[in-house]
Amino acid sequence: MVWFWGSSDSNDGKKSQDPLRDLDPSLRDFLAKESPVKYSSSNPPVAPESVPAPTPSPANKPIAPDHTPEEVPEPKVPPQSLFKDGRYAHLWKTYQSQAETEAAGKSDQEKINDVLEGYKYRKAEIGRAALENCALEQWQVNECFRNGGWASRLTMCRTENRELERCYLMQSKFLKALGYLSTFDRPPELDERIQMHADSLYHRMLEQEKSIEAAKAEGRPVPSFPPLLSSNSKNLPVPIDESGLQPSDLKPKVQKGLKKRLEGLKDDEREVEERAIKAEIQAGVQVAEQLGSIYEKQAEERRIRKEQGKETIGDKITSIFSFR
Repeated sequence: MVWFWGSSDSNDGKKSQDPLRDLDPSLRDFLAKESPVKYSSSNPPVAPESVPAPTPSPANKPIAPDHTPEEVPEPKVPPQSLFKDGRYAHLWKTYQSQAETEAAGKSDQEKINDVLEGYKYRKAEIGRAALENCALEQWQVNECFRNGGWASRLTMCRTENRELERCYLMQSKFLKALGYLSTFDRPPELDERIQMHADSLYHRMLEQEKSIEAAKAEGRPVPSFPPLLSSNSKNLPVPIDESGLQPSDLKPKVQKGLKKRLEGLKDDEREVEERAIKAEIQAGVQVAEQLGSIYEKQAEERRIRKEQGKETIGDKITSIFSFR
């Protein structure tokens, strides 16, 4: 039987070795140039004899270095970058945040106003946080006016209002004692932790007072409790700084006013009030340091202008009256 694509003899081994053996030579050359798959021919070229590589002599043998090359430091990128592998590090070299850019364009008076406004803002935030912690007492006052008895309404809900007033005052003192007033560039998460810790300390104080009153009513010895605010406590959101300016370092007139704030207070309330006073002093010291750095910079700029012969009228008036 005759096959149209070739004879059916037993040369399958050779065909498998060279599948293009029956094609036209020009077609084979075209396939060899254009086809991505290269077929090996039946007569593969003889590989050239391998020449052994010369063995390097001890004299020509390269000497290994005694020390390893220094590692190239990875480029550092600020935390604002989304690529921590150092990508675009050359662009981050001149990066300035929006706050830095705005601060660079502010005058000295604007910087002073920012410091003072920041201190006022923190004091206002203490009142807001204290009211949030006293939400239950506020609800009790509203409920008393809406659904309270005649006796409560005639006394204008005196008991509930006193509880709200005491809650607000004590929460404010706890917030100050825990450092809510100290700095102005804290993250909001830390402010929330301070607020929650102040609320927990206030309710802990109420529970201790109830235990003391119950012990006195039953004739039992008064239980003793650890201090509410301890500098060694690990649960404080902000560590309490015992160093720095103390109330005893202030002027006698100022100390007299601080002592009046401590009169008539219970032991636990006195402890919180003393901590709040120290926190207020530390916050005042921080504000004074920030203002002092601005004033020193102004004095240095005035001195440079005077040496260069560019002294202004304002500089002369300041030097005459010795402002700052």
